[in-house]
Amino acid sequence: MMRRRLFTILGLIIALAAFAIYVDVPGTPGLPFSLGERDLRELELKRGLDLQGGLHVVLQADLAPGEEIGNGAMEAVRAIIENRVNALGVAEPVIQLEGNDRVIVELPGVSDPDEAIKLFKETGRLEFLGSGPIPLEEGLMASADDPGVELVITGAGLEDARVGFDQLGSPEIQFQIRPEAAERFGQYTGENIDSYLSIAIDGLVIQTAVIRAQISTSGSISGSLTAIKARNVTIQLRYGALPVPLRVEQNLTIGPTLGQESLDRSVRAGIIGAILVTLFMVAYYRLPGLVAAIALALYAALVLAIFKLIPVTLTLSGIAGFILSVGMAVDANILIFERSKEELRGGLTLTAAIQIGFSRAWNSIRDSNVSTLITCFVLWQFGTGIVRGFALTLAIGVLVSMFSAITVSRTLLLLLVRWPRLRSAALFDVGRISGVRA
Repeated sequence: MMRRRLFTILGLIIALAAFAIYVDVPGTPGLPFSLGERDLRELELKRGLDLQGGLHVVLQADLAPGEEIGNGAMEAVRAIIENRVNALGVAEPVIQLEGNDRVIVELPGVSDPDEAIKLFKETGRLEFLGSGPIPLEEGLMASADDPGVELVITGAGLEDARVGFDQLGSPEIQFQIRPEAAERFGQYTGENIDSYLSIAIDGLVIQTAVIRAQISTSGSISGSLTAIKARNVTIQLRYGALPVPLRVEQNLTIGPTLGQESLDRSVRAGIIGAILVTLFMVAYYRLPGLVAAIALALYAALVLAIFKLIPVTLTLSGIAGFILSVGMAVDANILIFERSKEELRGGLTLTAAIQIGFSRAWNSIRDSNVSTLITCFVLWQFGTGIVRGFALTLAIGVLVSMFSAITVSRTLLLLLVRWPRLRSAALFDVGRISGVRA
């Protein structure tokens, strides 16, 4: 019964290893798996700014003495900058708040930093566009120069916007028009009932609705709005232009050559470290050390596959987190092997010593790894981009290392010791006993 279970687990481990290699190695032959419309063999590791090169900018709120930042204003700044960056088509941008008055923007692969920074600091253009009986599709670009499109008012005519609820309890967007724009807005909406009115920011249509009645000073937008969509559109209505002036506090451009050199050095260091660890484990622990080396190879393949599948944007700090997790995986194997050797010296059979060694080492491994995961969670919650990358890769590595140490190493050892030739004291570095019983 136990033998059948071990072979079943071994089959699952082999299948998992094959899948990891399939994802990790480009051009791997075999039946294609798919992720959406993409072949998993086409997935690539996402590289961050420090590995790929690009632009790192720190934007500081530029306020007059005594002036305060309004509630939610910096979050609105972040959302507006994110929309503008997305329009550039930058892959894996990072836009995040730092403190109460700073925004950090990282754009991997940007070739024109000056143009990108100029885009951050533009004021933004909010427009209400009328399109008659033809709706403007959300997410597309539109302007008053397009045929059949008319500019009703600009963002300067909007006084306020907030999320509300209609009589049925569904979310809606409630807005007020400034007195100087109310006449123009009222005239257009009164003459175009049952026609379409759209809201565009920087020419991008974010919401389209049907005019149901004349609107002069206040109105609402309702329909198929979720609470999240209503909130997002409200933020964009209130802060179509940047609500806080910004200045460039720090501007760092990283060339792709430097990023590639950093990546090459990190990979080289990782390979050398893995070789040294493998040699030490095999030399000191003999057969269990060889099993640990096989488990670590599978561990590395699984982690890299997970990095591709999530995907994880890999940075130098992320590589450091991954390498640290390798050390923790080795540490778990050392705890297990030492406990097994103690049980062997106590006179237990080889199979029993391995099982008890794994069982008794598990509590220590679990507690240390949970402590590390808690630390990773705290770093992720309160850290910046570099710290978050370290926390994420370390957490993934710790979780996979628990599987590789407890499941892979244990299964392989229990299967190998069933062979009589492998039941040798020398192979388990327990020379003080004359033999080893299965």
